[in-house]
This record gives sequence, C-alpha cells and structure tokens, in this order.
Amino acid sequence: MKAGRFINGWTVAAVLLAAIIIAGGAVIWSKQSRSQVIEISAAPTQEVRGSIYVGGEVNNPGFYPLKDGDGIEDILRAAGGLTDGADLSRLELVVYGLDEENTPQKVNINRAEAWLLAALPGIGEIKAQAIIDHRRQNGPFRDVYELLKVDGFGDVTFERIEGLITVAD
Repeated sequence: MKAGRFINGWTVAAVLLAAIIIAGGAVIWSKQSRSQVIEISAAPTQEVRGSIYVGGEVNNPGFYPLKDGDGIEDILRAAGGLTDGADLSRLELVVYGLDEENTPQKVNINRAEAWLLAALPGIGEIKAQAIIDHRRQNGPFRDVYELLKVDGFGDVTFERIEGLITVAD
C-alpha cells in the first residue's frame, strides 16, 4: 500500500508539473503568435502655398513660407513671437500667392538707423546722416516725398529709392 501511495503522489506531481509546463508554453506561444500589425506612416510633407509677410508687433518681421495647415500661432512662432506688451491691432499679415512676387521689405525712414539708410542705393553715410538730422529737427516724415526737403536729395536719388522706403509703422 505504501508503494501505491508513493506512485500515486509522484504521478499526481508529474501530471501537475506537465500541466504547468503545457499551460506556460501555451501562454508564451499565444503571446508570440499574436503579432500585432505595425503601421508606419510618415506625415506628408507640407507643400509651400506662398509666403506671408509678418510685421508690426513681432520680434523678427519679414517674409515667411506659408504651408498647408499653418495657423496663426505657427506664423507668429516663425516670426519670433510677439513683442513684449504687443498690441495685436498693430500686427501686419500680408499673404502672397505662388504666382505673386514678393515685394522687398521697405525701410521705414522714420525709424531706420544710419547704417540701414546708408545701405539704400545712392544714399551712403552722408545722406543717411542728413535724413536722421532732418528727422530730429523736424519730427517724423509724414510721407516719403518729404525726403525731397532733406539737403542733398534730388529727384534722381528719390526715384532710385522710392519703392524701397516707407513712413508707415
């Protein structure tokens, strides 16, 4: 009788061990065979739809590419964000299509420093300083034609830079 119990105990233990091994193998196999489909998708490249001029109360005014899906936040971020205490009513946004030419940025003769004025064609350091001196003595220019009142300016010089200057903020 003792031998029968011993055999029965070992048999039960062996069967139990075999069941555990089979169940563990089944669990491992089911996890391995359940391969999940992995889908890789790349975001489509944004097509440039034109350009936008951002000016006014931004840190880096200028022309920026305008892409599909761009929002106002993307555009302002590209322009370096808003200035401290920005007045949104002074924000400038001008959108140019693909078939339109980008006009060059104009130099504001009421705010430009001497080095920027001197970079205009036919101006140089002496005329740039004359513009600044006239501005200090008479206040800001109301329109670009007042530049003709500055010493050393004539029609020829004015015509060369007329499309490159502004008095607007």
